Amino acid sequence: MNVLKTTITTVTAIFYAACAFSQPVEITDQQPDLYAGIEFEMPRVQEPVIPANSVLITDFGAKSGGQELCTQAICDAISAVSIKGGGKVIIPRGMWLTGPITLKSNIELYTESGALVVFSTDKSLYPLVDTNFEGFNTFRCMSPINGRNLENIALTGNGIFDGSGEAWRSVKKEKLTESQWKKLISSGGLVSENGKTWYPSQQFRDGEKQAEMNVPRNLKTKAEFENIRDFLRPVMVSLISCKKVLIDGPTFQNSPAWCIHPLMCEDFTLRNTTVRNPWFSQNGDGIDIESCKNSIIHDCTFDVGDDGICIKSGKDKEGRDRKIPNENLIVKNCIVFHGHGGVTVGSEMSSGVKNLHVSNCTFIGTDVGLRFKSNRGRGGVVENIYISNVEMMNIPTQAISFNLFYSGRSASEDLEAGEAGSVVKLLPVTEETPQFKNIFIRNVNCKGAMLGIQLQGLPEMNLENVELENIRMEAESGMVCADAKAVTVKNLTLITKKAPVAEFKNCKDVSVDGLHTQSNVFPLIQVTGSTSGNMVLKNSGLTNPIQQIVIGEDVPKNAVQLVK
Repeated sequence: MNVLKTTITTVTAIFYAACAFSQPVEITDQQPDLYAGIEFEMPRVQEPVIPANSVLITDFGAKSGGQELCTQAICDAISAVSIKGGGKVIIPRGMWLTGPITLKSNIELYTESGALVVFSTDKSLYPLVDTNFEGFNTFRCMSPINGRNLENIALTGNGIFDGSGEAWRSVKKEKLTESQWKKLISSGGLVSENGKTWYPSQQFRDGEKQAEMNVPRNLKTKAEFENIRDFLRPVMVSLISCKKVLIDGPTFQNSPAWCIHPLMCEDFTLRNTTVRNPWFSQNGDGIDIESCKNSIIHDCTFDVGDDGICIKSGKDKEGRDRKIPNENLIVKNCIVFHGHGGVTVGSEMSSGVKNLHVSNCTFIGTDVGLRFKSNRGRGGVVENIYISNVEMMNIPTQAISFNLFYSGRSASEDLEAGEAGSVVKLLPVTEETPQFKNIFIRNVNCKGAMLGIQLQGLPEMNLENVELENIRMEAESGMVCADAKAVTVKNLTLITKKAPVAEFKNCKDVSVDGLHTQSNVFPLIQVTGSTSGNMVLKNSGLTNPIQQIVIGEDVPKNAVQLVK
């Protein structure tokens, strides 16, 4: 028996002791500024229309207090309004213990202020289901909130959903204090041979040993997956192939894996919502929006253990065969306090990502601010990316990162592993070659980062058509651009501690108009690589070009031009 079925670990209890009920700012969906200035053709996202019927879960026997399961009562309430054509199921103030909640079409699940819905740690309540995770079709335990092939569904109100993630996750010792670690291991479970990782059970550990990025690829049948079901932690909110979805107001916290996962949905709205996971929670993403069409995320707050807002579209061949890109997405007015990335695209992007607008967002302490990642083997095209008016502070690694040599680790873990950079070998271009192009980033400020800007394409498929304008970074190092073409830089300020301020390797058709830094920096710009060419530098603050520009011996003659 899992020792954590009835006991929340001290670590997570401490983390959430100060949990406050969210009080989102009330706004209306009809505010015109949400769609104003969008750079691509973006239809207004349709919201669900819910019939006027309503019921309380207490009418069906639900009891508050967090001691008795309310699963059947919630199910009966949903069925009762569904029979009438749909309506609102109300969860009143109180603490409600439940197993998984399966939604139906034309249903609004409304939590009143002061409602705390706690999902049971009894894993037997979550049967294995055929689903998709980390870009692969696979089996996982049923999600605490789930729906498939539905239309007109909503999660609203100011209540809190707690996923009891401590019963599902492993924890790395390095992410806890010594006293937290001692309390965790005294609660049960087991520790790895090297003493660096705690597991909730032996079954979890067995599953992790045979998994590839959290998905066991060697198992084929449901029966085989049953042997490691403890490891198959679910996403908290799973919505698959649904239309007209609204999430407005709740707080979601402590998810077993990713928190909110709309997959192949159309007309999806997330607003006024808070997502909180312990910072040490493995794969504790805020939202992973995957292969969806016509979506808007605005006025939300994320404080999580992995990527805050992540855009995906499947992985490798399974993703390419899906042929459903993530298309037409607006992200506005969001804050990410912690996570591996503020807004992230990839690395599972094999069906492509196109038409993404991100504006008026703030990232504080995220490993990376704006993070775009992929690697050879993925395939897929990421294009038409428009980012503006973003503020960042205290970014441990890169403020802006495009990296097509993604390792599968977080940026901080790459630093610890001593990643040396890209592999320069040129490979043939195939359907497995990812492509990133048409990227426009304007009006971005960052105070504190290891590296301001990283633009890393592939030798055989460069980053293409990248525009950076009105950007100011204070960082240890400024800008590194490699394997890119058609790069335009306008009014870029890089205040750095290390030189050169800007490095270009194997880049062509580069225009830099306005590069500013502190005075007397030597060298200012470094250019290397035999495929470099047609680089024009203008208004770059050069007072002594011979000393301030370093050009490698392998760079073709006349590849760099200075224009007054």
